[in-house]
Amino acid sequence: MAGPGDDDEHDPILDDSIEAEAKTQTCVGGGSGERDMAPSAPGPSIHRSGSRPQLDLSKAEIQGNFEERDPTILLPNQSDDISHLALDIGGSLIKLLYFSRHEEDYSNDDDKRKRTIKERLGITNGNLRSYPVLGGRLHFVKFETHKINECLDFIHSKQLHRRDPYPWSSKTLPLGTGVIKVTGGGAYKFADLFKERLGVSIEKEDEMHCLVSGANFLLKAIRHEAFTHMEAEKEFVQIDPNDLYPYLLVNVGSGVSIIKVDGEGKFERVSGTNVGGGTYWGLGKLLTKCKSFDELLELSQKGDNSTIDMLVGDIYGGMDYSKIGLSASTIASSFGKAISENKELEDYRPEDISLSLLRMISYNIGQISYLNALRFGLKRIFFGGFFIRGHAYTMDTISFAVHFWSKGEMQAMFLRHEGFLGALGAFMSYEKHGLDDLMSHQLVERFPMGAPYTGGNIHGPPLGDLNEKISWMEKFVRRGTEITAPVPMTPSKTTGLGGFDVPSSRGSPLRSDASALNIGVLHFVPTLEVFPLLADPKTYEPNTIDLSDQGEREYWLKVLSEHLPDLVDTAVASEGGTEDAKRRGDAFARAFSAHLARLMEEPAAYGKLGLANLLELREECLREFQFVDAYRSIKQRENEASLAVLPDLLEELDSMNEEARLLTLIEGVLAANIFDWGSRACVDLYRKGTIIEIYRMSRNKMQRPWRVDDFDAFKERMLGTGGKQPHRHKRALLFVDNSGADVILGMLPLAREFLRRGTEVVLVANSLPALNDVTAMELPDIVAGAAKHCDILRRAAEMGGLLVDAMVNPGDGSKKDSTSAPLMVVENGCGSPCIDLRQVSSELAAAAKDADLVILEGMGRALHTNFNAQFKCESLKLAMVKNQRLADKLIKGNIYDCVCRYEPPSVSQM
Repeated sequence: MAGPGDDDEHDPILDDSIEAEAKTQTCVGGGSGERDMAPSAPGPSIHRSGSRPQLDLSKAEIQGNFEERDPTILLPNQSDDISHLALDIGGSLIKLLYFSRHEEDYSNDDDKRKRTIKERLGITNGNLRSYPVLGGRLHFVKFETHKINECLDFIHSKQLHRRDPYPWSSKTLPLGTGVIKVTGGGAYKFADLFKERLGVSIEKEDEMHCLVSGANFLLKAIRHEAFTHMEAEKEFVQIDPNDLYPYLLVNVGSGVSIIKVDGEGKFERVSGTNVGGGTYWGLGKLLTKCKSFDELLELSQKGDNSTIDMLVGDIYGGMDYSKIGLSASTIASSFGKAISENKELEDYRPEDISLSLLRMISYNIGQISYLNALRFGLKRIFFGGFFIRGHAYTMDTISFAVHFWSKGEMQAMFLRHEGFLGALGAFMSYEKHGLDDLMSHQLVERFPMGAPYTGGNIHGPPLGDLNEKISWMEKFVRRGTEITAPVPMTPSKTTGLGGFDVPSSRGSPLRSDASALNIGVLHFVPTLEVFPLLADPKTYEPNTIDLSDQGEREYWLKVLSEHLPDLVDTAVASEGGTEDAKRRGDAFARAFSAHLARLMEEPAAYGKLGLANLLELREECLREFQFVDAYRSIKQRENEASLAVLPDLLEELDSMNEEARLLTLIEGVLAANIFDWGSRACVDLYRKGTIIEIYRMSRNKMQRPWRVDDFDAFKERMLGTGGKQPHRHKRALLFVDNSGADVILGMLPLAREFLRRGTEVVLVANSLPALNDVTAMELPDIVAGAAKHCDILRRAAEMGGLLVDAMVNPGDGSKKDSTSAPLMVVENGCGSPCIDLRQVSSELAAAAKDADLVILEGMGRALHTNFNAQFKCESLKLAMVKNQRLADKLIKGNIYDCVCRYEPPSVSQM
């Protein structure tokens, strides 16, 4: 049924950075490196059902320059009209889901270099068309059903009902020809209104089928969709798609439907109850005079149900009924005290009435669900519907009921997109299960920026326009816990796109589970794949630090907050310090602070929280306020300084024997990794000397053994032992970190050594900027500069397509050491200093096919994430620790300690 549903003085900032969740742009997987790329195998496509349109994702590619705010996705095989809108119109709420696309002119920048690399990696593009590209995002919006006209205004304002089937041509959809998929009772009730106001017809979809279809998709495709909620603790549950069925789906809307799901399209409504969200709202309205469901829920936050409910202790003189396991606080009879008390309705507090109602209905739903799960022998129960709407007390009550009656044998689980199951199922019905082929690594969730209220809660609809975001930020001035600026109201005759709900009382904080739900935008990025060299993708966890620990969470949130002023100054300076840049910088600081405050209060607000997510958050938030590359000028200056001293370093290396050279190379990588603008300890060093002085000081201070020291094992693998020569590596993937000395004086000389030995080298770099990290777009120019001084690098770069026109002349270094191995550059598919190897570019996945060595360098990629990652091939993790907290947690060491962790292929793969 549809319904309402402080450390020491070196305390660093963080080696790397963070991509915002407060955003409406596609960034992970973005950047020009994937612009003309396609997966090596055909991608998933959405198959048509009958004569319905087809969303064809085969050969899908990321397109766009890395400076673009919204890199888009090319669907080269798309020819049919795509549906962009589906609704679930219930008795209380309208749940709307729409698909947006982003159109940009196709560009052939850097095509020649990319083709050379792709040919070597075995990637083919197919036949690219010359029309604008289509990007894909799923947005989630809700309206109250009695405000249907606001919903229609929203659809009309965004022209969701008149999407052009061929955006590169002059064709448009004439009025009266569009069809919108709708489920819920409103599909019948408002069909004429849609025709009258929008000129479109409604195609009604079965409600139960849509609910199940939507739930199946979410549970299989979104990594952190399901979670448990007990005693205010939210814990995410990873569901194995191969072990999903059967399960019980309890949809709590105006009424309650209980559905046993056995597979795709296999389900049965086995029970239900008419006591649901509508009952709570209806009785609550009569008894408390509340005018909205949310007002009623908010009242319950302040209630005490013991003033109305008859408890076991009331019956047994304050004692437990221990013989049957009932505590004195157990409700014996909801509203039972009202029988014996000589009171009128007005004598009871509305807050107490609301809480009593909520507990009565929630316990009832939990018990009925348990009985049905028992009936069919099911252990997992998923609850959805807008009655729950992320409300902590509701979830706790339902969870308690299921746990109590099942004696802990069953689990109540909830869904983050709980209210949109039907709308998502209706959307999928355009192609009948076509979305099922999509996997979790192909969906990236981004959180639109709303208005920051007290305590850092993000409340209100997303703000799409940059000036609109900045102006609203400027209206909020914090004093303690009050908002002193005017609370923004929803303007009349708007779609709701810039309006906000009005708090029930000025200056009082909204609850953390406010009904905005903060559901992110789901971006389709079909070019993202699971890194094929992971030993076991199912057990892989990128985050090394567990932020579910309150102490850890508070520490890292504090570090990010303390770094914020310096970051804002750098970002503003990167754009000339203009007034516009200052306004955007201030707005970014307010928005990012609001997100940090919310995460401090509600750590699981945006899904499972790890250090990588935090580091990702900040970069994304910078992009949202159009700071594309805050460290661009700094990186250029450091690259020039490092290239100037590279010839001397290469000459020094070439004068050494193999063993001494290998040790010096690894020392060089570790020493150069000190150059990190994400670390306050590093920033302090910059004030004390030149880049080469700091590098040599760092190298000279290195003394073995290092804190983690597997160099001898790595040396034996590279040089052999007992006179036995080792076989050379076929292909090495070098995940590089920072610009300047880190990559030029550290990783490039190491890459050169592998090339000297005939090993193919692939430099793996970010798709988008993050602090001073080097990007894949920047690396070819850096390699070209280095190749002027080294024949090995020049030849390898030519073979790898980095020097397409042989723009440099052979240099002085090592002419006797020619090489036939190529040097290539690929992007990793992300814009963060950390990397989640479950979501990498198809280009990187293709490069990994023949790789037998992975080298992860830098704190973000080798310590913050992937320190414990196991691979099918050999791996080497190199980093200098620039954070005392991280040193304490991971290596029981100190700041500036070094990590050289070499591991053979995972035992399970040998």
